Amino acid sequence: MVTSQTEQKIRRSLPVIRFMQAYMPSGLANRIIELSTRNSQEPDDITRKKISVNGKSCEWIIPQNSPEDQVLLYIHGGAFMFGLTALHIEMIIHLARIMNTRVLVVNYRLTPEHPFPAALDDCVAAYRWLLQQGFASEKIVVAGDSAGGNLTITTLMKLRDSGDPIPAAAACLSPVTDLTNKDDPSSLEQDPLLHPKMVIKANRYYLADHNAQNPLISPVYGDWRGLPPLLIHAGEDEILLNDAARGEMMAKKAGVDVRLEIYPRMWHVWQLYLDLPEALLSLDDIAQFLGTHLKKEAN
Repeated sequence: MVTSQTEQKIRRSLPVIRFMQAYMPSGLANRIIELSTRNSQEPDDITRKKISVNGKSCEWIIPQNSPEDQVLLYIHGGAFMFGLTALHIEMIIHLARIMNTRVLVVNYRLTPEHPFPAALDDCVAAYRWLLQQGFASEKIVVAGDSAGGNLTITTLMKLRDSGDPIPAAAACLSPVTDLTNKDDPSSLEQDPLLHPKMVIKANRYYLADHNAQNPLISPVYGDWRGLPPLLIHAGEDEILLNDAARGEMMAKKAGVDVRLEIYPRMWHVWQLYLDLPEALLSLDDIAQFLGTHLKKEAN
């Protein structure tokens, strides 16, 4: 199959990102990431503002004239150790626009300084804060990519187990669902974006001294019963394709309404590249799925 010039151009840049993930110290990487996000400019129809949620950093991304009673809680990826990037912000703004829904982005605590369960606790706290602000659970949806996909699922599990009202639906982009099989380079197939060295380091940082089979770390070892409808997207060429497939299998076994979509030739979280037609197709599908479950009132 012939690839587009856009895809070819993006693919040529992936080895550089892959190398930096593996060999650049996470502290330096996060300083660069923070600088890039600070200098990013939002479109005129988008309001972006940072807030504190129980002492933790979050930010609103609000499209002009969007309903005030519905919200997407977005949990960004970054191997649990990299912060919110400018590419994430652009993707989230695009998603907010096509959904016409405000988004609360969780800047959860990062490893290695804050291993499990810090990030999960921050995500659960952000969701509970939304409930405290008056958002009904059926007017909240959750989405996340990569490590954020893991935190999306584990947040749902923790909320369910704690007796909290769960959100209307959730979407996972290239989610990590099993950290037990990520400590051996030979088990990591070639991925256009994710370097085995980085994956192993991220795995160890997040686990610290915890058991990787803890369902709130590796949700494929948990009980998926009672979770809301799920949409999972994964790329054909990524090492986390099996994680996505196993997540779908566990959800189906538990009777959860779940759909897995695998995009040919795509790599890990390709949705970050908005010039790519496959990114727009994926985000359109996610927006339609989440919007349907928000139960919007007729105008």
